[in-house]
Parts: sequence; C-alpha cells; structure tokens
Amino acid sequence: MEDDDLDLIAAYPADFLSFSCYGSSTLTTHKEEAGGGNLFMGVKNPYLKTNAWGWATDPACLRLALNTLWDRYHKPLWVVENGIGWDDVMEKDGSVHDSYRIEYLRQNIASMDDAVTLDGVDLMGYTMWGCIDLVSAGTGEMKKRYGFVYVDRDDQGNGSLRRSKKDSFDWYKKVIASNGADLS
Repeated sequence: MEDDDLDLIAAYPADFLSFSCYGSSTLTTHKEEAGGGNLFMGVKNPYLKTNAWGWATDPACLRLALNTLWDRYHKPLWVVENGIGWDDVMEKDGSVHDSYRIEYLRQNIASMDDAVTLDGVDLMGYTMWGCIDLVSAGTGEMKKRYGFVYVDRDDQGNGSLRRSKKDSFDWYKKVIASNGADLS
C-alpha cells in the first residue's frame, strides 16, 4: 500500500458493495469431527439439507449477510453470486427436472425480500450463479451443475455441448417478469 492510498480511498468511497453467498458452514475445533468440503473443513449441520458436495442449503445465511453488510456500511448491496451446484440428470425426453434448484432460489429470494421489506436493507440487485452449466471452479467437475441451461458434457469432456432448458429456466423467467412477486 502506498502512503497516499488511504487518502484516495477516503476521497472516493464505494457507491455500493457486492458479494457472493452460497450457504453457511458449521465449523468445529475438533479435527476428528471435521468432514470434507470445498473451502472449509466443517461438520454437517443436522438442521440443514446439503447437496452431494456438502453445501448446506441455508436461506437465513443470505439474509444475515445482507443485514450484516448493511448495518456495517450503509451502502446499497448487490448479490453477484448465489446458487447451488447439483448433479442434474437429463431425462430420456430431454427434460431436466431441477425442483431442488427452484426451491433453493425461492427460499433465497424470499430471504432477500425479508431483508428489504422487514429489515430495511437497500438491495439494488441480484445475480444467480450461473445461467448455464460450466465446469465448477471449486471441484473441476462438469457434473456439479449450477445453471438454468443444461449443457451436454461430462467430466471427461464427452458430449455434444447441446443446450437444454431446465425446469428452473421458465420458473426464473416468471420470477424476473414479476420482479420477484411470483415465486410459485
């Protein structure tokens, strides 16, 4: 850091804060109890559902993060990444039924709504990760899928790269059209 960097930061403060939030972790100080995970060695929270990679589905985590950042900085917030990786399966008819993703998003959007309407958080935007399946940066796997669009490719690089809408595609399209009012 240069000598005048703090003066520059003070003169040009941030207009907003952006952050990523996927879920919560339950940690332990007892190494023998720790399990696997992408980033942290933690223990399974018995009150939360997890995916195959041990990620907890915890919509309260997003509301807590929003409130913590708002209370500390009083700057508009933008959730730039939020999603759940899942081993989606394409049916023989070409459909992909990802009700677990719809439920994850429904709960997280409801948490954001609570943070805004009940807690007074200034939330200026939300971006779901990711719109299309891609190789997971955390695990290097293609089978850990995040998107609304299924990509025909496996972990070994086999597949046509054909893209197919998942059930969550049309659901999220409806959510966007209603500005989050219709989560059915």
